[in-house]
Amino acid sequence: MAASPRTGNFAAHLRMLKDRSGRGYDRLGKEAGVSGSSLHRYCSGLSVPTDYRVVHSFAKVCGASAEELRELHRLWALADSDRDAPEVSVEESARTSPVPDGTTPPETGPDRGEVPRRSRFAEKRASRVAVLGAVVAATVLAGFVWLPSASPADDSPAAGDKVLNSPACATVSMGEHDECVREVQTLLVRAKGRLAVDGDFGPETLRRVTAFQVLAGVTARGVVDEDTKKALVAQKASMVTWSPAKVAQRIREVFVEDPGTAVAIARCASFLDPLYVLPNTNGSRNWGVFQISDARLRELGGTPLRAFDPDWNIRAAHRLWSVRHDFHDWPSCQAALKDAPQS
Repeated sequence: MAASPRTGNFAAHLRMLKDRSGRGYDRLGKEAGVSGSSLHRYCSGLSVPTDYRVVHSFAKVCGASAEELRELHRLWALADSDRDAPEVSVEESARTSPVPDGTTPPETGPDRGEVPRRSRFAEKRASRVAVLGAVVAATVLAGFVWLPSASPADDSPAAGDKVLNSPACATVSMGEHDECVREVQTLLVRAKGRLAVDGDFGPETLRRVTAFQVLAGVTARGVVDEDTKKALVAQKASMVTWSPAKVAQRIREVFVEDPGTAVAIARCASFLDPLYVLPNTNGSRNWGVFQISDARLRELGGTPLRAFDPDWNIRAAHRLWSVRHDFHDWPSCQAALKDAPQS
C-alpha cells in the first residue's frame, strides 16, 4: 500500500526542509525532540505525526520561514484528514502522486477505465459552487443583480449576510475555498481579527474562527455553523488583543528568573499571539500565548476564554514553570531556542 497524494505532498515538503538543513535524521531528531526513525517515516510518507507541534519543532530547527510554517501547517492538516480515509493501491498512488516539480498529474478520465477520486472537501466545494450559481442566476432573472462584498472595508450591517445565509453556505469548514469562506474572513476582519481575506479556509482561518467562537460564547467547533454565522453578522465579539511587543514585555515582567528564554518559548509556541489556537488530532487544543493544553487548563482552573487573556496565560505558564523551575511543559520548543530571538 502507498501513501495518499496529500501525505506525499506533506512528506515532500518535510524532505525539502531536511535536505536544505544539510543535517541527518538523528541530529535533526535530537534537536526537534523526536526520534530520527520517526522523522524518517514522516519524510518518507509512511506516517503522519498526530501532533502538529512535532512538525512545527522540526521545521523550526530546519530554519523554516513564517510563510513555510504556514504552508507546512496546511499540508499537515490535509494529510491528517486522510488518516481515516481508505488506503489506495500502489497503481492509483502512482497516478496521483506529486511529480518532482511539486505538481500533481491530472487524473485520467473514464475513457481509461478509471474513476477519478475526489476528496470530501472537493465534493462539498463543487456542490456549494453549483448552489451558489443557482442562487445568483435566480437573482438575475428576478430583475436585479447582487454581488457579494469583495472588500473587508465594507462596513454595511448586511455585508456578509446574503452569501453566508444562502443554501450554498450551510456550514463552512476547513479545506473549502469559495465565497462562503471569503465572507467569513471578511466578518472576522471586521471583528478586528488578524487574517488574510483570500477565500481559503486553511489553518489561519481555522484558528481565527475558533478564537471568535470562544470569545462570542459559541460552541468552539472550528466549523462555521448557524450560531457562529449569527454571532459573526451581529459582531458579538471583538478580537482586539495585545500586540506581540506588549506580550513580550509582560512575559519579561512575570518571568523575572529567565525572561529571555520565556519570550523565546512563547514566540515558538504562538508567535506571541494571545488568540493563537492549535488543534491536535486527538480532539484537544492548545490555547493562547503559551499554548496551554486543555488538560493543563483544567489543572489550573482555567478555560479557553481565560487562556485568551494574555496576562492570565502568562501567569499560568509561570505557575507551570515554577514546578521544576524549567520549561518542561514545552519540550518541542526548547530545541528551537537557538533559532528564536532571545530579546
